[in-house]
Order: sequence, then structure tokens, then C-alpha cells
Amino acid sequence: MTQKLNLAIGLFSLLTLLACGSHNDKYIPDVSDIEVDVKIDRFEQALFTLDTSQFESSMAELEQTYPDFSEVYFNFVLGSKNPEVAPEGHLPYMRGFIGHPGLTHLYDTTQVLYQDISGIEEELTQAMQFYRYYFPNAEIPTFTTFLSEYSIAAFIYGEQALAIGLDFFLGADYPYWKYNPQNSNFSDYMVRTYNQDHLVSKTLQPLIEDHVGPASGERLIDLMVHNGKKLYLRELLLPHTPDSVLLEMTPVQVKWLKDNEFNIWSHFIENELLYSSEFRKIRKLVEYSPTGPTDMPAEAPGRVGNWMGLQIVKRYMQRHPEVSIEALLNLRDAQLLLDESRYRPRR
Repeated sequence: MTQKLNLAIGLFSLLTLLACGSHNDKYIPDVSDIEVDVKIDRFEQALFTLDTSQFESSMAELEQTYPDFSEVYFNFVLGSKNPEVAPEGHLPYMRGFIGHPGLTHLYDTTQVLYQDISGIEEELTQAMQFYRYYFPNAEIPTFTTFLSEYSIAAFIYGEQALAIGLDFFLGADYPYWKYNPQNSNFSDYMVRTYNQDHLVSKTLQPLIEDHVGPASGERLIDLMVHNGKKLYLRELLLPHTPDSVLLEMTPVQVKWLKDNEFNIWSHFIENELLYSSEFRKIRKLVEYSPTGPTDMPAEAPGRVGNWMGLQIVKRYMQRHPEVSIEALLNLRDAQLLLDESRYRPRR
């Protein structure tokens, strides 16, 4: 009786593991004991609440409090210290910036949505625990929020600092299109992801790109593997985040990709796309686009190639568990990675 009971428990455990694996085959290490300190500095609050009666001294104090970020923000993001952008000078430009009705409305909107950012800090803290796990010798980034009047969502600066443009996370219903109707960044397709659900994932993207570096070539296989590494690293840092957020696609599109992996790969092979460097033919496979190329089914989303690159990288790491993340990122030969992955999607 005892042996039968043990056998039943063993079978149940195996079935449970198989069921879990079929739903989510990611290995998620326990990082709860890894200590990291994440605090988001609110630069936009400090800027828009300056004492305008003592503007010059208040600005000087602000730059002293945020020396590294101020240099990047005023010189490169806004250009307020560039005579071509601000011929009237830095201080008059900034006084006009924080006093402009459109900017004060934008600031008020961000404060309604992001007055309390404790949840974002918690999500970033967990991401940084995974970051420390996979990159034990790397410095944990600092985080700073800012407003750029819709020019940039996130960037990395200094030694290891990440900046978060809150004006790119106001929700799909925010009237972005009013500010620059011709800007493709404000199309419905792009704006769909401009919300809090995507904030942490998009914030980490510059850090991920810094680790992965540039693509090793211009062929589709080079770009697929390159972007697949970025997606793989994003998954490692945010293992509990839905695929639809990590991939910036709808759940329906994610399901289509998973259901059609064999057909997509066959399309690449049959049309000799893997080694093509003709950007016109492969652009929609690796860059933001609301749809895939015209020779693919209408259901195919843009950046199909990136998702396929992710599958190749995953297969490679499954076959080579001894390879560290650093070693993966240093493996620049996309063809070698593909060969050693033995990637063959099943029908």
C-alpha cells in the first residue's frame, strides 16, 4: 500500500511539473535573499516645484542636487544650454518651460498617475535582484524620472543610471496624436504600450541594449539573434511579466506566434530570408511595425523575426546550460549560435 501511495505521489508530482512546464518553461531562480536598494529620484517634481521668485539660485541648487542627470537633461534632452535651441539663454528657456500651460498640464497629469510609485519601485527592485543574480559584478543602476515633452521614453547615462520619461507612460487614451500627428511614435499601434504595465520593461531596455551591444551583421539571422538576446535578457530580468508586455504585442499576436512557429520558420527558409541583408525585405521582421511583411499571413505581427531569434537563443541555452549569460552575450557569431542550438521547430 505504501509503495502504491509513493508511486501515486511520484506520478502526481511528475504530472504537476509537466503541466507547469507546458505553461511556463522558464527557470526562475530564488532571488529573495539578494539585497538591492532601489529608490526612484523624482527630478520632474524638483524641477516643476522650483521657487520661481529665486529662480537662478533654485536652478543652481537643482543642478547641484542632480549633477549628472542635469548635465544630460539640459544639454541633450531639452537643449536649454544650446544657443541654437535656446538663443535667449538657459535660465529664460527653463523659466518658460516650467511655466508653459501645456507643460504644467503634462506635469499635473503625471502626478495624478504617478504620485505614488511604490509599486514601480517594488517591480524594479525585483528586476534588480535578478540583475544582480545574473550579473553579480555589475553596479545596480540608479533611477530618475523626468519629462521631455514627448521626446524620449528612457535612456541610460553616466556609469550606470537609467532615466524614465513619464510622459511616455500616460495610457493609450492620452491624446498623444494631438501634439504631433505626423510622428509615427504616436500611432495607435505604438501608443497602445504607453502605459504603466510597460514602464519597467521599457525602462530596462537601454540597460539591456548596453549589455548586448551592436548587432554582429546586417543579415536577417544576425539581427534575429541580436534582438533575440535582448528579449531573452528581458525575460530573465522580468520573469513574472506577461509575454505580451515583454514582446510589446497583444495576447492574440503572441498566441499566433506560438501556434505558427513551424510555419514562420518554413517561410524564412523557403524564401531564403535568413541570409538576406536586403533591408527592404526584412525590415518588418525586426523593426516596429503594426503588421508583418505582405507575403506573410495578415495575422502576423511586426518583429516576427525577433521572436524567432528569441526561440533560437532559448534553444541554445537549453542545450548549453553551462554557458553563462555573459558568455552568451559575448558569442557574436549568429551562425554558430544557430548551428549549436540545433533549432528545429516542430510542425
